Amino acid sequence: MTALALNRLTETAATSSVVKDTLPLVGRVFLATIFVFSGLGKIAAAEPTIGYIAASGLPFPVLAYAGAVAVEVGLGLALIVGFQTRIAALVLAGFSLVTAVVFHSAFGDQNQLIHFLKNIGLAGGLLQVASLGAGGFSIDAKQRRI
Repeated sequence: MTALALNRLTETAATSSVVKDTLPLVGRVFLATIFVFSGLGKIAAAEPTIGYIAASGLPFPVLAYAGAVAVEVGLGLALIVGFQTRIAALVLAGFSLVTAVVFHSAFGDQNQLIHFLKNIGLAGGLLQVASLGAGGFSIDAKQRRI
């Protein structure tokens, strides 16, 4: 297959309405999964999580815990279903950047560096969602059609 034929094939696929609607949904699910699982993990291990937040030096660790759970689970689910998607993506991007700096900035530890870079990558993907919107398979799209 020539490069020209491959280019035409990808352009045709990219303009298909099914692809245009499905890929953003799949992307939102992939991005949101880490937040929802992380939030549920915090719920399952509340005391150790609050202790970790306190040990990091953040003030009001119980409040920070509650906020983190609300952001991760609540906005993660909003991102999956495509409800207020741009706002959810922006807040999750900011959350990712803040948690990267506060919890994963010990760059001498390769694991922490990888977590830092993962959070930066998540923020980048979320900024794309905030910019481009939820796509057709979303509550946002349904509300626009009403």
